Amino acid sequence: MKDDMQYGEDYKNIPATSKESGKFEKLADHVWYHTVQIVNLCYVANESNNVWVLVDAGMPNSSGEIISKAEETFGKDNPPEAIVLTHGHFDHVGSIVELVEHWNVPVYAHERELPFLRGEKAYMKPDPSVQGGAVAKLSGLFPKDPVNLGDMVYPLPDDGSVPFLEEWKWIHTPGHTPGHVSLWREKDQTLIAGDAFTTVKQENLMDVTLQKKDISGPPRYFTPDWKASHTSVRKLRDLNPVRAITGHGLPMENNELSKNLSYLTDNFEEIAVPDYGRHVENEE
Repeated sequence: MKDDMQYGEDYKNIPATSKESGKFEKLADHVWYHTVQIVNLCYVANESNNVWVLVDAGMPNSSGEIISKAEETFGKDNPPEAIVLTHGHFDHVGSIVELVEHWNVPVYAHERELPFLRGEKAYMKPDPSVQGGAVAKLSGLFPKDPVNLGDMVYPLPDDGSVPFLEEWKWIHTPGHTPGHVSLWREKDQTLIAGDAFTTVKQENLMDVTLQKKDISGPPRYFTPDWKASHTSVRKLRDLNPVRAITGHGLPMENNELSKNLSYLTDNFEEIAVPDYGRHVENEE
């Protein structure tokens, strides 16, 4: 039931921000991205009608800002048909309860992500010991307890379709989480990558604050499976995307994206995988 939704016990506001916070721009036809503090979410509409879907749900206590941008873009009386989650980490579901309550819409995620969205299972603890900068060292303070969306969350369709979005497909891109997904529109090769890869070194506080563009893997402090992550990045590279928006960092397009994504894929061990940390392969 909707009334039974709740955040985990360790849910709290995280006072991290960047110079891009509040930015709302069109990435492609019927696709807008919105930076909330240090994370990006997307507003995606159909070409044939005014139906739209929200992808991810921002940071804690950001529902007012998200609703305001939605109403400016689609009209006050035109809520989304659904919210689709790339995964359930706190910075991607930070305002999900308030948004579902306000709009009374269903939430969709990969089947393997559902235990983390129904209050059944907690994610691994963030790893402040992992190689990286100040954000990594502070990650032990980040919420990890699961949100409970009860019967408001559903599995994505097995056929790869995205509910209410005619031209989009979801792609399973695990590694960062077991049920992480990315969204893909073949027509114009537009990719919403979530945290499968990033365009900022998310472990480095200065890079995050200034949003310094730099191809990187998923956030190290929250990634337990580097082999699966590399496979997911390779899968996305092989799509040959023309433009991509990631969960963290600025969009990349055209040759910049192609060159950087190929470089990341070919040099994943050196760029993405930390030299040390709890989840590095063969670490003793």
